[in-house]
Amino acid sequence: MFDKKIYINRRNRLRDKIQNGLVLLLGNPASPQNCLANHLHYRQDSSFLYYFGLDFENLAAVLDVDENKDYIFGDDVDIEDIIWMGPQESIREKADKTGVENTAPFNQLSDLLKKAIKQKRKIHFLPQYRAENIILLENLLGIHSLQINNYVSKELIKAVVSMRSVKEQCEIEDLEKFEDVAYEMHVTAMKMAKPGIIEQKIAGTIEGIGYAYGGLMSFPPIVSIHGETLHNPYHKNILQKGDMLLTDAGAESPMRYATDITRTVPVGGKFSQKQKEIYQIVLDAQTNTIKISKPNVTYQSVHIDAMRVITEGLKKLGIMKGNTEQAVQQGAPALFCPHGLGHMIGLDCHDMESLGEDFVGYDKETKRSNIFGYNALRLGRKLQTNFIMSDEPGIYFIPELIDKWKAEKKFTEFINYKKLEDYKNFGGIRIEDDLLVTKTGCRVLGKHIPKTIKEIEDTMAE
Repeated sequence: MFDKKIYINRRNRLRDKIQNGLVLLLGNPASPQNCLANHLHYRQDSSFLYYFGLDFENLAAVLDVDENKDYIFGDDVDIEDIIWMGPQESIREKADKTGVENTAPFNQLSDLLKKAIKQKRKIHFLPQYRAENIILLENLLGIHSLQINNYVSKELIKAVVSMRSVKEQCEIEDLEKFEDVAYEMHVTAMKMAKPGIIEQKIAGTIEGIGYAYGGLMSFPPIVSIHGETLHNPYHKNILQKGDMLLTDAGAESPMRYATDITRTVPVGGKFSQKQKEIYQIVLDAQTNTIKISKPNVTYQSVHIDAMRVITEGLKKLGIMKGNTEQAVQQGAPALFCPHGLGHMIGLDCHDMESLGEDFVGYDKETKRSNIFGYNALRLGRKLQTNFIMSDEPGIYFIPELIDKWKAEKKFTEFINYKKLEDYKNFGGIRIEDDLLVTKTGCRVLGKHIPKTIKEIEDTMAE
């Protein structure tokens, strides 16, 4: 946990952003893996962590905006719990660590909320993603479970997003410190990428590195020779010379701050000429993002600029053609990069995504595009100092998508489908770093992970 003054300050700032009523924040329960006594790795709700810092199951909290009081609800363990889990801190001790004076058994939460409902006080809560908490809210508030997320508080969502988007120094320091673990994970994956190795061995090894430093994985790692499948969960392929291995992986710090890094490397350690050409285009787009990202620039415009770099690069290879600006504005490069340039990073890998992408990534000034590929951009709004976001352009040759567009004669003035036949089995390349927006620009967080062609080949030769 951070110092309790940080959590007290956050809750006070949140109260100032809410007009009246109660703010209800539910912690997460444990999730059974296959029986009630066998749990998956525990993960606390990120907004609960942000305002209370307590990484324990079966807690709930209330901020009374009108009376300026905070409450934590939870139950102390009994002797049967102690036998299986050992001695545990009391709810009172946990509350003291986060600066909360008022505690009560969990079942008293219902009494507090029923009283507030009777008084016609507003109860603010965030969108729910855990089935257990949806059912709990149904019981607490009398709203049918299927309707729970229709009653969330937009006022609370906007307040939380405004706070969690701009990272405090303690958050930046914690996340950057754990970027060194990401370095170890990705350099290890590079050195393991040899013919005859199964993807699962690499995936398991880098997961072990993340766990060894006390965190969970930020998301299920993507370790695949088929990088053209953007979120490929399959790890059973055997690496062969001529393949490229895409590794998209990150781990959470013990404080639950996420890293998210991608590298794509040639199996065996040497890029072919064709691989070098495509890789360099992606790298140019990725490094261009670092050069131009700064406060008050929209990330949507940075995404568009990355598409310009990709279009120009593919034109030099004869894969694209025609007027670059027209191709970019109409969305032609989305055939090769059908996802957005990046997303917020923080206590979630896709930070605050459960609160709604449009609340997090867009605002009244910047609206989501309706162009295929561009509409997948999770972060489009103006950047602010101390935003942390991913920078992850890619070029992918997806045979099914190529065939579909070709059959539809889509963008024939910009895409050379005949030339594309030579690339349909190429796969995909993505390069990703985590960026911190500074007062005048941005910088890559953490230790430099090899990403130039020479750096990667030299690292893999060690």
